[in-house]
Amino acid sequence: MYILRIEHPILNYDGWKQAFDNDPVGREKSGVRRYQILRPVDDPNYVMIDLEFDTVNQAEALLAAMRVVWGRVEGTIMMNPESRIVEAVESKIY
Repeated sequence: MYILRIEHPILNYDGWKQAFDNDPVGREKSGVRRYQILRPVDDPNYVMIDLEFDTVNQAEALLAAMRVVWGRVEGTIMMNPESRIVEAVESKIY
């Protein structure tokens, strides 16, 4: 499994979440199997999103699409996005 981790500051969680829910890149059609939104307990104006994929190519394609979206909304909904594609190599549930 491959995970695209995106993180960035946001101006307002409710406004950001509305934009996220509008899904401008079509996450499911792009191969996203599952996503998770995380927020630091000490910073409500920062988000981390993990998007899970079957292939690295799907993750790279969605990241390319997100870069286009970021170019349109940076500074109004979010700022300074950082991203990284990682491979899950081990997981254990206790």
